[in-house]
Amino acid sequence: MKNTFLTLLVICITALSYGQSETNTYSLDEAIAFALENNYSVINANRDIEDAQKQKWETIATGLPQISGSVSYQNQLKQPVSLLPAEFFGGVAGTFQEIIFGQPQTMNASAVIKQQLFDGSYIVGVQATKAFLDYSANNKEKTDLDIRKAVVEAYGNVLLAEESATILESNRATLAKNLEETQKIFENGLGEEESVEQLQITLSSIENQLKNAIRLKKITVQMLNLIMGISIDSPTQLSENLDVLTQKQIDYGLLDSQLNISNNVDYKLVANLNQQRYYELKLAKSRALPTLNAFLNYGSSAYSDGFDFLKSEQKWFDSSVLGFDLHIPIFSSLGRSASTQRAKIAFDKAKTQLTEAEEQIRLQLENTKSNYTLAIEEYETTKKNLNLAERIEKKNEIKYFEGMASSFELRQAQIQLYATQQEYLQSMVNVINRKTELEIILNN
Repeated sequence: MKNTFLTLLVICITALSYGQSETNTYSLDEAIAFALENNYSVINANRDIEDAQKQKWETIATGLPQISGSVSYQNQLKQPVSLLPAEFFGGVAGTFQEIIFGQPQTMNASAVIKQQLFDGSYIVGVQATKAFLDYSANNKEKTDLDIRKAVVEAYGNVLLAEESATILESNRATLAKNLEETQKIFENGLGEEESVEQLQITLSSIENQLKNAIRLKKITVQMLNLIMGISIDSPTQLSENLDVLTQKQIDYGLLDSQLNISNNVDYKLVANLNQQRYYELKLAKSRALPTLNAFLNYGSSAYSDGFDFLKSEQKWFDSSVLGFDLHIPIFSSLGRSASTQRAKIAFDKAKTQLTEAEEQIRLQLENTKSNYTLAIEEYETTKKNLNLAERIEKKNEIKYFEGMASSFELRQAQIQLYATQQEYLQSMVNVINRKTELEIILNN
C-alpha cells in the first residue's frame, strides 16, 4: 500500500512538472488568433457589447408597463383629539366634547400599473440604442485591430531579438578566434600589441551587445505573452523564421488596393459620433412635445385597535383609481430653443469632423503606402549591403592576417558589418509592421 502511494505521488509530481514546463509554439497567425480570444482588452470589449445590449433593453423597458406595489402600516401611539360642540350630544351649548376619530392602527396595501402612451424622448432614446450598439461593435473591431497590430509588432520583436542573439553569438565566436590567432602572432614577435587591443575592444563590445540581446529576448517574449493574454512567465516559442515571414509580407498588389472609407474603423467611430449628435438634436426637439401616461391603482385598507390584520375575520376596504397624466410644455423662457440650437451646433460640428476624418484617413493611407514601399526597398537594399559588408569584412580579415591591412582597417570593416546586420534585421521587422498598418487602414 505504501509503495502504491509513493508511485502515485511520483506520477502526479512528474505530470505537474511536465505541465509547468510545457512550451507552446505559435505561428504569427496562431498568435493573432489566440490573442483575439484571450487578450484582456478583447475580453472587456466583448463585455462592453453585452453591456450595450442590456442597456438597449433597459431603455426599451422604460416605455413598457411598470408595476409597483407598496404596503404601509401605521400605529398612532397618541391619537389626535377633535373638539365638537357639546350640544350635538345633548350637552351645554357653548361647550365642546372631546372626540377621537378612527382606530389607532391602519394597514394599506396597493398596486399601481403605469403605462407610457406617448413620449417623444422615449422614441428617440429607442432609436439611439441602435447607434450605441453600432458604436460598441465598432469599438470591439477597433480593439481587435489594435491587438492584431500589437501581436505583429511583439512577434517581430521576439524574432528580432532571437536573430540578433544568433548573429552576435556568431560574431563573438569569429572575433574570439581572430583574437586568439592575433595573440599568438604578437607573442611570436610578428605583430603589434595594438592589434590585440583593437580586437579586445571589439570583442568586449560584442559580448555586451549579446548579453543585452539575450535579456531583450526574454522581455520581448513576456510582452508577447501579455498581449496574447497568458502569464508572462509562460514558456512560448515561435515557429516563424524572420526572413521567411518577411518574404510572405511583401505584397506589391496591396499597394494598388482602393480604400473603401466605410470599412475603415476610425471612420466608423467618427460616424458613430455623428449619429449620436443627430439623436441628441432629435431629443432636444422632442422636449417640446407633450407626454401622455396612463395609470391604474388598486388598493385595500384595514383598521383595527390591535394588530389583527393577518386574521381572516379582519375586514378590508378596497379602492381603485384609473387616470391619465398629460403634460404639455407651454413656455420655457426660450430655454428649450437654446438647448435645441446648441444640439444643432454640435451636430454641425460632428459633420465637419466626419469630413475631416475622411480626408485624414485618405492622407494616412497614402503615407502608409509610402512607408510600406520604403520598408520593402530598404529591406532589399540592406540585404544587398549585407552581402557586400560580409565580403568586405572577409577580405580585410584575409589582408590583416597576411599583413596587408592594419587592425584599425579590420575593425572598421567589422563595425560596418555589425551595423549592416542590425539594419538588415530591423528592415525585415519594418516590412512586417508597415504591411500590418496598411492592412488595418484598408480593413479589407
